[in-house]
Amino acid sequence: MRVEPHLLFDGRCREAFQIYAATLGGKLVAALTYGDTPMSAQTPAEWRDKIAHARLDIGAGLILGADAPPGRYQAPVGSSLVIEVDTQAEAERIFSALADKGTIEMPLQETFWSHGFGTCTDRFGISWMINHAKPLELAASATQERAR
Repeated sequence: MRVEPHLLFDGRCREAFQIYAATLGGKLVAALTYGDTPMSAQTPAEWRDKIAHARLDIGAGLILGADAPPGRYQAPVGSSLVIEVDTQAEAERIFSALADKGTIEMPLQETFWSHGFGTCTDRFGISWMINHAKPLELAASATQERAR
């Protein structure tokens, strides 16, 4: 079993997935439009070039997405996508790219569990957490030290 996020957009799924592919080193393997589906005849003409199904492969994971049909989009709330990275430079690069034209909730900074952790909402309304984790034993010892 796998859990895979599915993101809804307000008509900008293609743009978002192109930015995510470039930022996260992923490969856009599907970008099916409403006009390419059996729903084409029932889809307003101005919406036929919008994305009905997109798939972005990123390493061993993937992100799915679509443009919500007209009048059905709601801004996401109460969830974030977490990106775990291996280096601080990678954390800084990804955080900066995703925060560009978005909102930073917590600047990328050291925490007791992470060399660099930050949260932002990108220009498409998607919330991200970027984490360059410390080894668990370092995070645990920092927590124990604070408890003393």
